[in-house]
Amino acid sequence: MINRGSEWHRWEPHIHAPGTILNNQFGVSDPWSSYLSTLEALTPRVEAVAVTDYYVTNTYEEFLQHKDAGRLPDVSLIFPNIELRLDVAAKTGFVNVHLLVSPEDPEHLSEVKRILKRLQFHAFGDRFDCTREELIKLGKHSDTTITDDGAALRHGATQFKVNFDQLRKVIAESEWAKKNILIAVAGGSSDGSSGVRQAADATVRQEIEKFAHIIFSSNPAQREFWIGQRNVSVEELRSRYDGCKPCLHGSDSHDR
Repeated sequence: MINRGSEWHRWEPHIHAPGTILNNQFGVSDPWSSYLSTLEALTPRVEAVAVTDYYVTNTYEEFLQHKDAGRLPDVSLIFPNIELRLDVAAKTGFVNVHLLVSPEDPEHLSEVKRILKRLQFHAFGDRFDCTREELIKLGKHSDTTITDDGAALRHGATQFKVNFDQLRKVIAESEWAKKNILIAVAGGSSDGSSGVRQAADATVRQEIEKFAHIIFSSNPAQREFWIGQRNVSVEELRSRYDGCKPCLHGSDSHDR
């Protein structure tokens, strides 16, 4: 018999790190040291971190190097959160989806990079794959005044949009992806599914939310909706969205 009651653990499922491609506010003077020290000093301590970046895994890989060097001793789980922008307009931008990748497979980095490479963006009479190198090429094609690779990467990431149907197809065709990736969709109105408000796009919004395993939201009304306690029943959620959805909330921090 288990009689110790509930145990609460602090997770950070959506946090960026120094060098994040977009909106990097960590500064240039030893940003990793202050970033890691801030995480280590948090109370209650953080035990799981999803290292987030746009389209690539570079900051996650650097995070692991610091962990291997002895930093973040209380963090027992580190995994990639790859943020993508769909080609579906929201209120003030495009709907964001996140690929939460299990780190249990020792080859998870090479496997998820294979998945990302299958996502393609067509422009300028060419095809650009979802890789760091191709995002740099896209950035330089989009703005021919850019010569610096870092600037081109950032600009390319603002241009690359993932086709929703292609993303569904890529995930469906990979047994590895189905076993090792959870899909989260932002639930807000500015860059989330709630921002898909045109009547003509109601089916697209429903399909995106149906495809997702997780809703990124801290809104109590959304939490109630997704567990069948507001406007729709659990049975309706099963019928329309493949079931209830957990709501997760991270800081989405872009600085220390």
